[in-house]
Amino acid sequence: MKIKVRLFAGLRERLGFADRDVEVGEGHTVGDVWAAVAGAGDLPDNVMAALNMDYVKPETRVSDGDEVAFFPPVTGG
Repeated sequence: MKIKVRLFAGLRERLGFADRDVEVGEGHTVGDVWAAVAGAGDLPDNVMAALNMDYVKPETRVSDGDEVAFFPPVTGG
């Protein structure tokens, strides 16, 4: 399955890309997508994830053609 991954702000800078297509297998989750692009284990607690523009939990399953976006913590003032 092909998933479109988008990174924002500091995550984009840290991982070195803004968007990328990633191949994952059936039954994979948003957390698995994070591991594939970050080369790390679990999605950090302070990183938010959205699936097709709706905020979701890391255990949410992805489908072919989905867009997964990851956002760092945001502060306002």
